[in-house]
Order: sequence, then structure tokens, then C-alpha cells
Amino acid sequence: MSLPPNLPPALAVGALYDSFLQAALRQFFARATFETEPMLSASSDGRLAIEPTEDPCVMHVRWFGTRYGLRVPERRPFTPHEIRMAKAIGSVLAARYHAILNPKAMLERGELFRGAIEDRYAGVLADGHPYPIGAGASRADRIAAAIEVLRVAALSSYENRAISSGVLILGPEGDVRAAARPPSPRPLEYSQSLTGVKSFFRLVDGLRTLFLATHDGRLLDIIDVRQWSSVRCGDDILPAPVPSIYQAHARATLRGGHVCVVLSPSHEIKVFAEGAEILTFRHAHWHLLDVQAKFELWADAVGQRSLATRLFQTALELSNARQGALFVVLRDPAAAVPHLVSVADRVDIGLTAEGRLLALPTRRDLLDLLTGRAITDLEPSVLAALASLDGATVTDPSGALIAAGAILRSVSTDSRHDDVIVEGARTTAAMAASRFGPVLKVSEDGAMTFYDGARVWDL
Repeated sequence: MSLPPNLPPALAVGALYDSFLQAALRQFFARATFETEPMLSASSDGRLAIEPTEDPCVMHVRWFGTRYGLRVPERRPFTPHEIRMAKAIGSVLAARYHAILNPKAMLERGELFRGAIEDRYAGVLADGHPYPIGAGASRADRIAAAIEVLRVAALSSYENRAISSGVLILGPEGDVRAAARPPSPRPLEYSQSLTGVKSFFRLVDGLRTLFLATHDGRLLDIIDVRQWSSVRCGDDILPAPVPSIYQAHARATLRGGHVCVVLSPSHEIKVFAEGAEILTFRHAHWHLLDVQAKFELWADAVGQRSLATRLFQTALELSNARQGALFVVLRDPAAAVPHLVSVADRVDIGLTAEGRLLALPTRRDLLDLLTGRAITDLEPSVLAALASLDGATVTDPSGALIAAGAILRSVSTDSRHDDVIVEGARTTAAMAASRFGPVLKVSEDGAMTFYDGARVWDL
């Protein structure tokens, strides 16, 4: 950005960091409309304030002499995680603003200016505490440093294979078992310097094994995450669905304020805290997941929680495996099915002999094995295999299977075209089907989208 000459340093820095704030708000709150409102009162010490509002769909962020208004649709008010994200952004920017104008603080907080600023936002959100202004390094810095390590790993390979890795960073309470062992003669810090050691990428895979580090970043151990989380958290129920391969990672963070940062085989960086995956870095951007809030919206739309849970969990598994899928729950099957599903794709009715044109077995013959079945009766692996077929998996509100691998009809306002079946893009099919009930779409790039008459959320 271009600044006027002879601008006082504080105002120049404030203008620069104002641009950082706008970029962060647009990145993490893409679903919100964004407005700016100049304020007569000049601030400030560089502290960002979240102003209270009686409307849960409106958030005001004040920074220096400007107030930013963010508004979201009434159907999806701001969630507690989104409010925390805004505060995390403000905490980082306030600390940087203070440090850049204070030479002593700059020396004490040099780590504030290392790596991508977005990683600092992620670190503060995961840590759960604001950056202290003018103090030394915090655990949020250690989390950001761990993210930087995994960024390097994502660009590396080991024996021509992509790297996956991860670390569990302990909360203030630490790990009693690890603390009881004799200290290492040469304590190592989980930092980018370790990426120069080849075996560093071989020792843990991020899926079953993780490095264990103290809250201040010192390496303690290498752990089996399933065993570690089982001992400390048992079978505690997770607050939000998680892909099965990462359930132990989420469970490891349920108690004690621990944070887990993982580089997946698909080169996503995943951050787990408070028993859930809260952030993911994919396609060069951080995404605030808010899985619990999004799942509740989906479950409310489906109506039957057991069905909603099974479909959502399967969608997560397919997303993690980078397999596309489409799930449709019809609110009024009798009215919707004739418009949406061809007779040849329905598994809730048997075809007559006349309807079977070929003597040789077909896919339809195989799908007849599922006639009369309900989604909640199928094993998760069977449902995942069924959903991975080209086309949509369609159920009624009770979970009874109506169609699998169905190429959905194009819903036309012209009755002359009601019998035309169009094999369009998965997104087009999802939007058309969402006129008749909630739809969950999984893209092959790992993104999940919920439609219900319109797009409700992305994950």
C-alpha cells in the first residue's frame, strides 16, 4: 500500500496493520458482508476491540479510528469460535504493533515476526489465550513454530515419498509420565532446525506416531497417539465428528489444554484443540472449520440425529480419502422422487422382468442386494463404498435407502423436460436436489458443502 510522505511512525504502522486486519477478516470471515465506518474518536494503543452488539449476526471490530462491521445471514449467526478467531487476529496485530514501535519489545518478541502472520493467528486460537503484549514467547508461538516445521515438511520428501508428520504440544499441566523420566542430556526444541535431520521425517508418521513436546517447545518423547489418548482420555465422547483416522488426535486434546498439529498424507496441516479439528491449511489458505456448529445445522435439517451423524461421518471419511460423494435426504419422497430419481436408479423398488433388458448381470442387479435397507443399518465401510459410486445416495427422512449411484434428474420448470436426465456437475446436482431436502456434497479436493435450498456452509 502507498502511504503519504512524512507520516508519523505510529500512524504509518497503524495504516499498514489496518491492511493486515482487513485481509485477515476477509480471509476468515468470507461468508460475512464487510463494511467500514470511520469513527470520530481517535485511538489508540493499537489494541483491537470486539464491540458488543445485540444482534448475533453482527460483529463490530474497532481498530484505531475505524470500525468494521461484519454481518452474516440470520440462518447462521456468528459462532463462539468465530468470535475467538476475531480476537486472536486482534491479539496478534496488537502485539506486533506494540513491538514494532518499542525497540525493547522488538528484541523480546522477535519470534512475532517469523513465518507467516496467519500461522500466529492459528497459534493463538489453538492456545486459547491472547498474546501477551510486551512479554516473552508464549505457547502460541510454539504452535506457530510447529506449523512452520510442517510447512517445510510439506515441501520435502523422504525416499521419493511424500511426508506426513505431527506433534502433540502439551498444555500447562504437562505429562506426568514424561516428566518422571530423567531429562535429556541435550534438550531439543521442536523447530525448523530439526528438518535438516533426515530421520526426523521417518520417526513419526503423523497418523499413528507423534512427537511429544512441552508447552515451551522442548521435545519429550515419541508416542503412539492412540495409546496415549486412550490412557488419558479413555472413551470420552468427542464434541464434534472427526475422521476415524484422526479421532485419537482429537481425543488427545480433550483435557489439559493440549494441542496437536499434523501434516496429513494429502499435505494438509490440521490443528486439533479442545477435542476437535479447529483449523486446516489447504490450497494455500487457513480455514476455520467450526465443525460442531456446522454439524448441528446439518443435524437440525435432517431431523433424525442418528442418520445425520452417519451421513456426516461418512462424508468426513470420504473427504479425508479425497473421494467425491453426494448425499440427499428427501423431506417428502413421494413428491420428490418422480422429479429427481429415475426408476432405473431406485433400490427401494424391484425391477420387473420387463425392466431388465439385458441377460447379463448389471450394476442394478448388485444394488438390488440393498433393497429394503436403511442407511443406519449399513456398516460404515459399506456405506462409504456405496457413496463412492458415481452419482448420489438418496434416502428418506427415516434413512431408508431410495437410490445409490443415482444420476439425478435436472429439475426443470418446463414439464415437457421432466423426463430428461442430465449428467451435470456434482455441484449442479446438489443445488437441484436441495430444493427437496438437505444435501451434503463431498468434493475430490476434500471440501464439504451443505445445501438446503441454497448453500448453507463449506467445510
